[in-house]
Amino acid sequence: MKKSAEPPLCILGIDPGLNITGYGVLKLVDRQLRLVEAGVVRGRSRGTLAERIHDIHAGVTEVIQTLKPNVMALEKLYSHYDRPTTAILMGHARGAICLAAAQGGLEVADYAATQIKSLVTGSGRAPKFQVQQAVQRELNLSALPEPPDVADALAIALCHYHLAHGPAGALLRNTQ
Repeated sequence: MKKSAEPPLCILGIDPGLNITGYGVLKLVDRQLRLVEAGVVRGRSRGTLAERIHDIHAGVTEVIQTLKPNVMALEKLYSHYDRPTTAILMGHARGAICLAAAQGGLEVADYAATQIKSLVTGSGRAPKFQVQQAVQRELNLSALPEPPDVADALAIALCHYHLAHGPAGALLRNTQ
């Protein structure tokens, strides 16, 4: 009896936000990462927090159901001491996104923004434009990924691939 093949690696990268949540889906095809789709889920700019969170959850759920990734890579929450309210609001968005992942049966891997930027650009403090250029180059895109939230989501997916499945990840896995 022939063993069924595992489905190809398909990574959903998410850059969480209350107004704009960027997403990007990368699939490993013939040992090459290919862009499947990228875009944004928009929350209402007006309305209650509950309505905005609902929009994010519904949008991410739709992406998961349509594109069928087998893992989600998500940016960790960062809190600046000057803006605790922003961190709390972002926590709500991340919670809705993690719920959508759990409902879709996806494992969630999260990465710090500095780790993502460092891996794709070489600098943990790279500006958004530099991240866009690095993603464009790595994925052989004809244009910069727009808006920057999409580039960030693709960078998160790339980070997951390299750390969990790529040569950099193999080095890390072998030393653990």
